[in-house]
Amino acid sequence: MTAAKPTQAKQQGGGLSAIFPFIIIPVLYVVAYFVWAKVFGSPGNFVDNDNTKDPLPGNYAGTIYKGGFIVPILLTLFFTVIVFVIERFITLSQARGAGNIDAFVRGVKGFLDRNDVSGAMSACDKQKGAVANVVRAGLTKYQEMLSITGMEKDEKVIAIQKEVEEATSLELPMLEKNLNILATIASIATLLGLFGTVLGMIRSFAALATAGAPDSTALATGISEALINTALGIGTSALAIIFYNFFTSRIDGMTYRIDEAGYSLTQTFAAKGH
Repeated sequence: MTAAKPTQAKQQGGGLSAIFPFIIIPVLYVVAYFVWAKVFGSPGNFVDNDNTKDPLPGNYAGTIYKGGFIVPILLTLFFTVIVFVIERFITLSQARGAGNIDAFVRGVKGFLDRNDVSGAMSACDKQKGAVANVVRAGLTKYQEMLSITGMEKDEKVIAIQKEVEEATSLELPMLEKNLNILATIASIATLLGLFGTVLGMIRSFAALATAGAPDSTALATGISEALINTALGIGTSALAIIFYNFFTSRIDGMTYRIDEAGYSLTQTFAAKGH
């Protein structure tokens, strides 16, 4: 059983899932560029059906297109947030298992209080998910320690605790995977938006400087186009921060329940084991 653990860890960290971000992000950039160039840049959004001219009054799609080459990058970040939020929702829902985690942990405690290790393991098989996997690994070691002689009780308790910790270390990377992408986007999206806005403002004032008399309408249009980048950057960053914190809190909750179940295992063995 011990020899199989490295294989399990390797399977969780390898395969297609390990390179998923490196595949999906370039694909999302292609999608974002198409949306920017063909949807927002559609000639129908502009004066005289010419996307080199100003957007039609009140046409936000054309205004977004005029935001410049930073817009597809910001759209890529936005789409990336959406994709990985969905992916994390699916993964964490599976990790929670089939039933309520609190009820599951209470049920395992009840089985242990009645010295029914087999019943507790059956409950893990029904529950499934990350918490159940860790508890089942601890229960397996618990059952093994009951049949072993020649070890002090304290050594057996430490062995059970170590088993729970090792099983937890195998599950946590799967739970936390891709959260660093959300954290990174939360940091850089606003900066990219501001960068696009600064470039747009430079273009706007440069055009006014060469056009002779200031045109307040042209200036207002240029500023609104530049600020599109800031709006996209702030919106994407806010979305990434919200879901990063949401997923982190859910992972912390599952980790707490794993710790609670592991503590119950060791304390029960310390009280009733031999």
